[in-house]
Amino acid sequence: MSGRSLGRQFGWLWAAYAVSAYGSALGFGAIPLIAVLVLQASPAQVSALSAVGPAVGALIALPLGPWVEFRRKRPVMIAMDLARFAVMMTIPLAYAFGRLSFVQLLVVSVVVATAKIAFNAASGAYLKALVRPEDLLVANARFESTTWSSIAVGPPLGGAAICLFGPVTTVLTDALSYLFSALGVTAIRGREEHPRRTGGRRARGSELLDGWRHILAHPGLRALYVNQLLVGGLIMATEPLLAVLLLGQLGFPPWQYGLAFAVPCVGGLIGSRLARRVVARYGQHQILRTVGTLRAVWLIGLAFVQPGVVGLATVMAVELAIIISMSLYNPVLATYRLEHTPRDRITRTLSAWSISSSAAIAILTALGGLLAAATSPRTAIAVAGLLILASPLLLPRRRDSALPPDPEPATARSSSPVR
Repeated sequence: MSGRSLGRQFGWLWAAYAVSAYGSALGFGAIPLIAVLVLQASPAQVSALSAVGPAVGALIALPLGPWVEFRRKRPVMIAMDLARFAVMMTIPLAYAFGRLSFVQLLVVSVVVATAKIAFNAASGAYLKALVRPEDLLVANARFESTTWSSIAVGPPLGGAAICLFGPVTTVLTDALSYLFSALGVTAIRGREEHPRRTGGRRARGSELLDGWRHILAHPGLRALYVNQLLVGGLIMATEPLLAVLLLGQLGFPPWQYGLAFAVPCVGGLIGSRLARRVVARYGQHQILRTVGTLRAVWLIGLAFVQPGVVGLATVMAVELAIIISMSLYNPVLATYRLEHTPRDRITRTLSAWSISSSAAIAILTALGGLLAAATSPRTAIAVAGLLILASPLLLPRRRDSALPPDPEPATARSSSPVR
């Protein structure tokens, strides 16, 4: 997989993604960490911080799907990167002048969540036009591999940087990474044509729902969509709870907190690099079923974390198992989703998926925070671990539940908007 060339244009897109991924990895959990260490936020506040951003961001991003669909994708991606750069820079500035507040962290999380949804939707459509259909899995696996390699390196360095230079250091690095990502996308050469509407203009309100209509009308996508909302929401809901448990109640220093999530990310390199081989051997449907089940069985282990070396080893072992499963599953899911979505509906479908994921994360995180406040973070993590065990029941049961992939005839490929 690593030696297969996908072209210079993809190389620039991959480089831009890598810069942003490594910057975000350095700032892994930075905003909740700042809330705990600088503002002494409570478990309910930290969970609210993680919930409000995705929720409000999803609402703001709702009308952006149709708007991005019929715009050139590169300018949208650049604008979203610059927006994230600008808003995140306000955190170190406010901290330097002693003006940092919980409300500001909420606003930043909202803007970042909104820009992330718009950027991901635009980049997904851009990727499908940029590479050949048979190369989609390779491209998605490279993005997945980059994500996990960045997390393997970033959190330990970020934790060390926080100890040496202060709590907002990694936020500054993350902000600059978006600026460099925008420069990388700008460097992609080639003319991008303006997308054209098909089937005439329709009411704007009707276009807002086109992504959900496509997902829910497609048996395979519908099952995978519902499964992903539950699994992704429950896993992300445990992140702020685990931060409070490890940093607050169990007394883990920031560098150990980062290390606990960095070392298992080696598993992400393993899973993403296996994706193409295992799909070729066992088939796409079998991988989605089997690995989709495996990724759900490990989360309950985080409820048994104890102080000290044993607790650190427990977190690493659980995270390693989850990450190997996710890094193998995610590129296969992303490829299936692009293959089974028409070219003139990709952005709206990806936006609908991201908005729903953000809403699910927000709701489950908020509920997790309330449960943690009423009981304890450990109890809330245990409940999430038990609920996720039911998620494999939502996966597609039969191979023929999926409709044929979206055809990509030679005429369509030759008229690709990226040249």
